[in-house]
Amino acid sequence: MDVVAEDTKPAAKDGKDKKGSFWRELPVLVVVALVLALIIKSFVVQAFYIPSESMENTLLVNDRVLVNKLVYHTRDIERGDIVVFSGVDSWAQEVEIPEPSNPVAGFFRWVGTAFGVVPGEKDYIKRVIGLPGDTVKCCDAKGRITVNGVPLEEKAYLYPDDQPSQKFFEIKVEKDRLWVMGDHRSVSLDSRSHQGDPGGGAIPKDKVVGRAFVIVWPFSRAASLPIPDTFGQSALKAAALAGGASPLLLGFAGAVPLVALRRRLSRRRVSR
Repeated sequence: MDVVAEDTKPAAKDGKDKKGSFWRELPVLVVVALVLALIIKSFVVQAFYIPSESMENTLLVNDRVLVNKLVYHTRDIERGDIVVFSGVDSWAQEVEIPEPSNPVAGFFRWVGTAFGVVPGEKDYIKRVIGLPGDTVKCCDAKGRITVNGVPLEEKAYLYPDDQPSQKFFEIKVEKDRLWVMGDHRSVSLDSRSHQGDPGGGAIPKDKVVGRAFVIVWPFSRAASLPIPDTFGQSALKAAALAGGASPLLLGFAGAVPLVALRRRLSRRRVSR
């Protein structure tokens, strides 16, 4: 019995030491986890909370999406991308969010925003319709929005029974700006509602936080967010190439006769 008692007492003590060590280390583990999560959130991927109806039915209120913050370092923004951007000092809030009542509440608001638990005060999510240099117009004879004269078939992502736009507009998107619209057009306060702002409603590219690429919550709605097929039309790409190449083509067109004239003058001088 004495041998058994001697064997069990140290074991019990070791167990207590291990439990005590765990609780002492837990705060450190929590802090490290938070720091790593914030680094990832700041530079790689961030979760965002959907607070409004402006992107229904693609995104619903209370959905959470993941936003890739690195993608636009490896490729350009494309038409059809769903992007999160900052509207600080420009766009008004689509959903009124009460101010925190005290610093503690403010801290938890900041943490909740960082991890996509609560909506950001000036973060917006919209679909890119027009790129720099594009002419975006509403609407053609069939009521479709056109980009560089090419109509967009938007039924796949527009809110059911919504018109592509109830507002008529035509805009040439300025350099380094993007024309963005919500999928629920009748309630979305998007570029159309800001045509009196600098850029004619198009947002600055440098305000884009990243591309929303997947719905992660609720689990029942988990899905990727690909670019719709309408933005892959060959006619749309051809129109963009033609628009970008036209100044160069005009330059060549003007240069050819000038070079030919110069050669003729040179030949005449030689013959004399």
